[in-house]
This record gives sequence, structure tokens and C-alpha cells, in this order.
Amino acid sequence: MQNVHDGNPDAISASQWRQIVDSALDTAIISIDPDGRVTSWNAGASRILGWTDAEMRGQTLERIFPSGASQLKREIADAIEHGHGGGEESWRVRKDGSQFWAAGELRPIREQSAIVGFVKILRDRTRQRAAEEQVREDRRALEILNRVGVSLGRETDLQRLVQMVTDAGVELTGAQFGAFFYNVLNERGESYMLYTLSGVPAEAFARFPMPRNTQVFAPTFSGEGIVRSDDITQDPRYGKNAPHKGMPEGHLPVRSYLAVPVVGRDGTVLGGLFFGHATVGVFTERSERGLAGLAAEAAVAIDNVYLTRAAQAEIAKRTRAQEALRDLNANLEREIAERTEQLRATEEMVRQAQKMEAVGQLTGGVAHDFNNILQVIVGNLDVIRRLVPADAGRLQRSVEHALNGAHQAASLTQRLLAFSRRQPLDPKPVDVNSLVGGMADLLNRSLGETVAVETVRAAGLWKIEADPNALESAILNLAVNARDAMPQGGRLTIETTNAYIDEAYAISHAEVTPGQYVLICVSDTGVGMEPEIMKRAFEPFFTTKPVGQGTGLGLSQVYGFVKQSGGHVKIYSEVGQGTTVKIYLPRFEAAGAESDVPAAVPIPEGSSQETVLVVEDEEAVRAYSVDALRDLGYRVVEAADGPSALRLLESAGNIDLLFTDVVLPGGLTGAQLAAQVQALRPEIKVLFTTGYARNAIFHHGRLDKGVQLITKPFTFADLAAKVRDVLDGLSRSAQDGKRNRE
Repeated sequence: MQNVHDGNPDAISASQWRQIVDSALDTAIISIDPDGRVTSWNAGASRILGWTDAEMRGQTLERIFPSGASQLKREIADAIEHGHGGGEESWRVRKDGSQFWAAGELRPIREQSAIVGFVKILRDRTRQRAAEEQVREDRRALEILNRVGVSLGRETDLQRLVQMVTDAGVELTGAQFGAFFYNVLNERGESYMLYTLSGVPAEAFARFPMPRNTQVFAPTFSGEGIVRSDDITQDPRYGKNAPHKGMPEGHLPVRSYLAVPVVGRDGTVLGGLFFGHATVGVFTERSERGLAGLAAEAAVAIDNVYLTRAAQAEIAKRTRAQEALRDLNANLEREIAERTEQLRATEEMVRQAQKMEAVGQLTGGVAHDFNNILQVIVGNLDVIRRLVPADAGRLQRSVEHALNGAHQAASLTQRLLAFSRRQPLDPKPVDVNSLVGGMADLLNRSLGETVAVETVRAAGLWKIEADPNALESAILNLAVNARDAMPQGGRLTIETTNAYIDEAYAISHAEVTPGQYVLICVSDTGVGMEPEIMKRAFEPFFTTKPVGQGTGLGLSQVYGFVKQSGGHVKIYSEVGQGTTVKIYLPRFEAAGAESDVPAAVPIPEGSSQETVLVVEDEEAVRAYSVDALRDLGYRVVEAADGPSALRLLESAGNIDLLFTDVVLPGGLTGAQLAAQVQALRPEIKVLFTTGYARNAIFHHGRLDKGVQLITKPFTFADLAAKVRDVLDGLSRSAQDGKRNRE
């Protein structure tokens, strides 16, 4: 065969081709005909590509290209036109379907100036390419670390510094998103504060809680080392934090996971860098090495910021101390005068608190006696109303008027009890925003068209524990007072927000405990108050309204309720500008949702098969209670004190309900009597009555759990409903408990 080139230096002869084929060891040398079918296949081709000469001879070469025939045709066309084709490095396909990086080109084989075929020479460059990629990646990582290191050395703002580190981590690892969590536990010791995000907006985490001290997060925050997972959802530590079973719905998709602790010079874990990707197997050992270096630089930079802050704080502290010493020396006389004035103000507050407490004790005692009197009046008027014929119009009206007057007196008594902190409260977890929103219609009806009502309810408001009915009454009292202060109309604003009372404020205000509170502000645009009036605003019976237009108990009721609930109330007012009353109620920390109040159910009458033991020392009140219960159909036995009741218990046969006053003579209180009765006969239910809250069944004015109470004065209907409710309700509870035990 002649070596004929026709002036083309790229062509080779057949003899040259055979010599090359015979000498190649690590190179795939393949010859094909003009149609792309294999005519020869050396050992190097079998080793690199996997097919044998027998398997490939006569087969088209397109199977070694990822894009198939189109790529082979393009190389043939280039070889015919330019003397060579496919010279660039690219991916090729082996027999097993795997791909490798190859360098090779296609050249024509000529005989007598005619192209009789082509030779394809391939070299496996996968390892060299991987090494080159690693060098490039290492150089890139080094450039990133050097660039960030220089920037971190100049940065003194902690927020910007940590954001810079987080962004660099995403760039280093190829993560979709990254975060730095500061190593700060919450009050329950379980969550960490999100400090920075990269790759996603802050809203992506807005509705999810911070990561807790789970098996997945703990190694990072305790500084145990790097955690890398190709698929975190398959990690044995994942989803082991009951009651949670993994990422919540809507969370960013995390499969590949990489977390690195950031440890300070003293070994303290400052926080953790966390990176994620929705694809499996993204992070490598190189990612770990890069992040380890980044975390080390971050730790040094954060420590330096802390040291700088500490130094600045120390300098500032010393400067303040020096300035304070100069001021003290220069203004010692003024300081003494101010401190003396503060002491006088504190003493005045203590005297005012003692005065309010003394008035409260007096009004509480009066209310107790008055409630017993009202019970006799209301009860007997109720009996007269039921016995008077329906057609006795004038007599019926007289009874109704008398009852209305008695109920008004009872309302005043309840306000006195509220001021004296003796009203029985039944506190529940309360969502103040919902309560205020639910009062909108009531306020609009109560205040009239000339007063515009606006509510401003804070997002994320904490819950409180309070008696919802008493809280509604307090807000309504303030709203009515505000209306009266705006005779020409105006605007009433009710605002809620979270608040914190610090120790400095608590020291200067008697009976205030520092801590977290929910603040309810009731503001008006009315006439305002003068300072002397503000000092007396909470006193019972104090009013600036004309005779007959106010009782002077509205603000005192608010004061008593707030104090009894462990809160604080403050008035801010300016003449001609309006008034704001601020109610602070303690934040409710316990878990659990607010209990729903059960709906009222029809109340059936009693039965002669049910026996009620009535214990009441006031003869008139006892007589009314006994008669009312007998009218309802119950069998009734009665006693004037605890010892008499216990003796009756021995001979009275079956007793279903003990109905007892809280305050009794004879050495036994109502609570002590109830305890002894239930010790002897656990099946007996207990209903208390009182006109005055004492610690026998109340603690700090709050009704003990499970205690049933009806307050004096009560009507026939009130008594019927409550007795039926206790008998039926508690019976159902007992039956449910029995079924649960079975």
C-alpha cells in the first residue's frame, strides 16, 4: 500500500496505521469504514471500553458516544472536511453504561487519494480530569477562605460577620441554603436562636420553631464534631425526637446535610453552621475540609468581636464610673435631696397601699354581711314572686321592682368584693386578643354612636390566666368611664401588647413583681384628670360625677380584679388630652389550650329520692335554702354548724349532696366539714356557698380546682340550676371514671 497524501499532511498510510495499532498498549485504537462500522478493535479499546473485538467488529461506533449517531456523524464530517474530527475532550460510554472522560480524535484513512475508512484514537483521561478538578476546587476553596479571612479580620459587626461566614459556606459546599444558629438555649433548654440565613429568605423559617436539642443537632451544639449525611432522612438519628417525626410540612427540602460546630478559643461552642440540599449525596470530604477551615476562621473572628466588645464595655464602664464619681462629687447635695424625695415618694406609695388594703378589708367585711342580708331579701322576694298570682299586676310589679333593687345592691356588693380582692375568681388560660375582639358588639352598644371604638391587637400575644368574665367586666367598666369622659363624643382605643416590667420599675411601685406581662391599654380622647383626682381614682365610692350618676366603684372593681390576678394597673392622664389606663396581667407559661365553657343544658327538677344536707348558720338564709330545695322536689335535712351536720350524717340515711356555707361556727369551716363528710362517704357531692371569699376554698382569690360554688345572693333559678348541675355533672364524671377504670 502506498502512502498517498494528496498534499494532506494529516492522512496516514495503511502500513503506518498497522504499526501504530500493534504498538499501542493503553490507548483505544479503533478503525471504522466510511459508514461508521468497526473494522478493527485493539486490546487497548477492549480494556478501556469493555467490548471485545468480536463484539464490536461490524457494529456501528455510535454506541460509545452519549449522544449516539449524531455525534459520530459530526466527527466523520469534520474528519472529511478538515482531516480530523472530535479532537476535544468529552464524555464517552463504556459497555456497562458508565461514562469516562476521554481525549481522542478521528482521522481519515486514505488509499489512492480515496477515503477508505477512519481511525479513532481514545485515551482515558478520567483520573487526570478528577485530579485537575480537585486542584481547581482546592484553589477555589483556598481563594474563598483567604478572601473571607481578610474580610473577617476587618469586620467588627457580629451580624455582618456571621452572614459573611454563612454565605461563604454556601459558596464552598455548593449547598442550596445555609444557616448559622447561635448556641443559646431558651427557657426550657431546648431550642437555638437563628442568627443568619443564606440562599433562602428569612420567611422560609418564619413559621417553624428553632431547632431543638435533638439527636441530629446535639453533636454540633455540643462540639462533638462534623455531621455529614448523604441523606439525612435515612440517618438512624433522624425523627427520634417525640412527638415530632421529622421535618414539618412546608419545610425546606433537606436530603444532603452538613453541619459544623464553631468552637471558640476556650472550647466553648459558639454556634453551628448548617447546610442543606434537596439532592442526595451533594457534600463530600472536600466540603468537610473547606467548612472546617471556614469554621476555624469564624471562631477566631467571633472571639475577636467578643474580646473587642468586652474591652469596649470595660472602657465604657470605667469611663462611666469616673464620670459618675465626678458627678457625685460635684452634685452630692442634689443627689441627697433627690434620694430623700424618692424616699418620701416611696413612703407615700406604701401609705397609699396600706390605706387601700385597710379600706379593702373594711369593704370586704361589709360586703360579707350585706350579702347574707341580700340573700334573705332576694330569696324571699323570689318566693313571693312565685306565689303571687300572675294576674296580680301591681303586686307583681312591686316584687319585680324590689328584686331589681336587690340585684343592683348585689352588683354593688360584688364590686366591693372585687376592690377588696375577696371576689371568687375562676381563672382560665385566656387569649386576650380573642376576648377583646369578642367584646366589639357589646362595646358599640354600650358606648353609643358618638364614640368610635378602635382595637389594636398585637401579633404573637402571650396568653394570660385570669377569670374571663371578670376581665370583660373590667374592660367594660373602663370603656364606660371613658365614654362619660367624652360627653361630646370621641375615640376609645383598646390596645394589646406583650410587655416586660423590670426591677427598677418594680422597686418604685408597690406590690409589682418584675417579669413578663400582657398589657391592655384603654385610652380615650376625653377631658382627662387632674393629678389630685388620679391619686384617688381607685378608691371605692370616690367619683367626680354628679350625685346619682355614679357609684364610684367602677375603677375600684378594676383595681381589685387586677391585684387579685397578680397584675398591676396604672393611670396616665392629662387635662384636656385624655386618659389611658394600663392593665398588666402576668404571662401564662403553662402548656395547654383554653378550656371551653360548656353550653347550658335544660335543668330538670329534683326528686324526692335525692337528699340534700343544708349547713348554714344564718337562720333566715338556711330557711330560704331549705324551702327552695323542697320546692324543687328534693328531700332536705338541715344543720346550723359542722358538728351538727356530722351527727345528722349518722342518722339521716342516704345523702346525695352537702350544701354548705364556707364560713361556719362550731369549730369546723365548710371546707373542713366537706373533707370529713367525703372521708366518711366519698359518694356525697359538695356545693359551697359564700358571700365572702376566704382561703378555705380559695387561694389568692382563685377557686380551688374541682370546687363547686354558688355565691350569695342567689335566686331560686340559680340554686336550681347549680344543684342540678353538681348532681348530674359530677355523677356523669364519676360514671366516666368508672368506665375508664373498667
